[in-house]
Amino acid sequence: MTAERERRSASGIDRSEPVRGTDEDLSLLFGTSTALFASMAGPAHVLEAANPAFFAAIGRERREHTGVPLVQLMPELTGQGFVGLLDQVYRSGERHVGRDARVVLGTGEQAREAYFDFTYEPRRDAGGNVIGVRMIGVETTQVKHARRLAAEQRALLEQIAREAPLPDVLDGMCRAIEELSPEVIVSVLLADDEGRHLRHGAAPSLPGFYNEAIDGIATGEGVGSCGTAAHRRRTVIVNDIATDPLWDAFRDLAGQAGVAACWSTPILARDGRLLGTFAMYHRVPRSPQDTDLALARVFADTAALAIERHHAEQARSAAQEREKAARDDLAFLLAASTALAGSVDETQTLQRLATLCSPTLAALAAVDVLEAGRVHRVAAAAPTEEARALLARHVPGRDTEDDTVARVLASGLTEVARRAPTGPGPWHELGVTGYVCVPLLDRGRPFGALTLLSTDEECFDGHRVALAEEAARRAATAARSARQYAQRVALARDLQTGLLLPDLPDVPGAQLAAFYHPAGEGLEIGGDFYDVFPRGDGTWAFILGDVCGRGAKAATTTALVRHTARAVAPLLGDPVDIVKAVDKALNDRYAHQNNGFVTLVYGHLAPAADGLAVHLVRAGHTPPLLLGADHVVDTVEVSGGLLGIGIPPRLTARRFTLRPGESLLLYTDGLTECRAEGTGQYGDARLAKALGSVPRRSAAADIVATVAEDVLAFVEGGDVEDDQAALVITADEPEPGPARPAPPAPDLRARP
Repeated sequence: MTAERERRSASGIDRSEPVRGTDEDLSLLFGTSTALFASMAGPAHVLEAANPAFFAAIGRERREHTGVPLVQLMPELTGQGFVGLLDQVYRSGERHVGRDARVVLGTGEQAREAYFDFTYEPRRDAGGNVIGVRMIGVETTQVKHARRLAAEQRALLEQIAREAPLPDVLDGMCRAIEELSPEVIVSVLLADDEGRHLRHGAAPSLPGFYNEAIDGIATGEGVGSCGTAAHRRRTVIVNDIATDPLWDAFRDLAGQAGVAACWSTPILARDGRLLGTFAMYHRVPRSPQDTDLALARVFADTAALAIERHHAEQARSAAQEREKAARDDLAFLLAASTALAGSVDETQTLQRLATLCSPTLAALAAVDVLEAGRVHRVAAAAPTEEARALLARHVPGRDTEDDTVARVLASGLTEVARRAPTGPGPWHELGVTGYVCVPLLDRGRPFGALTLLSTDEECFDGHRVALAEEAARRAATAARSARQYAQRVALARDLQTGLLLPDLPDVPGAQLAAFYHPAGEGLEIGGDFYDVFPRGDGTWAFILGDVCGRGAKAATTTALVRHTARAVAPLLGDPVDIVKAVDKALNDRYAHQNNGFVTLVYGHLAPAADGLAVHLVRAGHTPPLLLGADHVVDTVEVSGGLLGIGIPPRLTARRFTLRPGESLLLYTDGLTECRAEGTGQYGDARLAKALGSVPRRSAAADIVATVAEDVLAFVEGGDVEDDQAALVITADEPEPGPARPAPPAPDLRARP
């Protein structure tokens, strides 16, 4: 009994046949299982039996490590709590169950983190005494890692969905994989648009010098693992960089970075385009397991999703930028068209061109025009007045070999350069770094040039050159229109001047004053006219009328009426006969020359002892107004029809005397029918009131001025829609001496 007890004490193990048989059965049962089984005996937990899965998990071979205490076999367990749990089960005889227990297996560089679900059960002999501990477990490391990988991937997908910046997504992915697999160093390279080069994407654990060295490497056979994988469009495995020919050009670099193996997987878009590469580095030579390759494929796909999303965002942003640029261009051109078309002065138009271009298209802008063989600078724009004045004082040269503006004016072609213009100029003072000179063309021939000057490193690209050319084209069109407008205004003014008296003649015993205001902007010749001329017998003729229509036809009709009246007035004594002669001349024109009807007032003036004898005819025209000596305004009623309508007019004449200080006002309907915005017509009543408001015995010029000012105040300075003309005849005090007798005239103030 004593000997048996000593034998048991020495070994610490009491092996009964039933126990031994049970352990052998369990060993056989778990022999080929992935589950872990180990049987330990005694308080020292001597390993008696274990299946291959156990030894594979702890990294030892079975034949070398049975029959020794577990602590001796696995010293790393000390301090991790597992030996204490074994002691507890051995002493208490109660089972212990662990879930997802973390354990570090191995030491030093061979150490690895693992997770297990396990059960510690007491081993009992036939008498129920605890003789050891049995362990049954399952390694959950891969499941744990898979869950963590899934969680990391979900986090990455959420980042992608939130449109997080691509560098942040790739950097987070690399760090997540490296945290799950500490022996791995992850790198992502991004392909350029052509797929010919790889640029740095993310590699938080690789040395900076290494990332800089491989940034921009070409894709091709033999360009390391990544360049080759990108070229082949399939995974490239290099287990030992030191011996693999793919790394011949980068072997020293890899040695400096401390990497010995590299497995690279191409990142491909859904349409097969190369997006980049996903690489897993190791610091020691190593071959990948199936799980490693699966991990690479999963995260390469995730990276592809992030990169494609990034490309889509870049494309959207680029499209938005292009749309904004197009809107800005359109807004610039619309503003340019509005500003340029708003002026009818050519010089002002070109000045607006310079102002529009600076600073939108360039810091400095100048416009030059060619006049009489010489170049003149007509506009300059700059950020400061000092720079503008400096640029405005510069006059381009005439030598086409030396001066940019001269060359452009000679060739009619745009010139662009990333330097200051050739020829003398204040280029250094202004800090000019580049220019574009665009011709201003009129029917294909250059008449000027727009020069834009940059003062920074930004050059004139094709986009800005195109904008400058379009602005110049619109400005040239506007300048041509302004030039044509000025020519038409000058022509109309000259023609109108020819149809109106340059100066009213001096009529004995009378003061004469007139005003004429054409409608619109003076582009068309008006139809209103007046004239005063001698009849050759000491009397004078006066006429004021209105021709239907405007323009050249109205001008010819006006000329016909005036010249006919002047021609027949010395020959015919009665104003009625003279007006009938005018009507005949109008009706005798060719049909295609007919320009409608004419209205007029025609009359004769003759000095009389008590004033001026007046004999007049009204042919469809507004009746004259008489301002009497008593300052009362009366209408001179005379009947008469329109002229030039093919029907002989019924005309009557009236005779009366203008006494000294009295005035006769002849006017066209442009005065009484003018309108102010939101009001009615000026009207006959207001005209009569304005005429009556002049001081007593006012001069004819003062009367005209009073009426004109009242009309202008009524329309509030705006344009009028019809020509306006007025003629005032005022009787002077008679001079001493005999006066030529005139036919007796009735007194219009004597009303029945």
